[in-house]
Amino acid sequence: MKLFHSPASPYVRKVLVSAHEKGVAHQIELLPSAAGPVKRDQTIIPHNPSGKVPTAVLPDGQPLFDSRVICAYVDTLSETPRLVPTSHDERFRVLTLEALADSILDAALLCRYETVMRPEEKRWTDWYNGQMEKIDSGLDDLSRNWLGRLQGPVSAGSIAVACALGYLDFRFADKDWRTGRNALADWYGVFAERQSMKATWPQG
Repeated sequence: MKLFHSPASPYVRKVLVSAHEKGVAHQIELLPSAAGPVKRDQTIIPHNPSGKVPTAVLPDGQPLFDSRVICAYVDTLSETPRLVPTSHDERFRVLTLEALADSILDAALLCRYETVMRPEEKRWTDWYNGQMEKIDSGLDDLSRNWLGRLQGPVSAGSIAVACALGYLDFRFADKDWRTGRNALADWYGVFAERQSMKATWPQG
């Protein structure tokens, strides 16, 4: 499998952490990209009209996107561990947890673009604060309702949460998301020591 990637993308990191956990990282060929929120990467567009990363291309030429689809595919490449459970109830709990983590990432990326990509005179403080509120409510929900599941076996959901929290540390080092969420912070401190997380720390 070939993977258009950016070394700073938290969504790419989700795919790579999943691949390391499944023991199949060696089966992925990383392709460079110039994907951005304003200018699309023209080399990706034939495979994914959004021009975004991650975009995967299978050996038969079939494209896969976005990160949730690619991670689900990676989960099929080896038997264990199962990142998305097969039982009905567990499957949809894990997928909902992954969606919650992705919603935190979506808001964090919008905050990043607002402060880095948008010209200063066009920045909108209320927009930025609104996205930060989404991040905080997502973190609160993780702390209140999901710790038991996070502390269970590694899953697509726990990987997505770890990548979201790692992105906050990477791009928003001045944001104190840990205070008042001690159990979540403790969980992340342990999960971040996994080899899959160490091997995929974002760059750039």
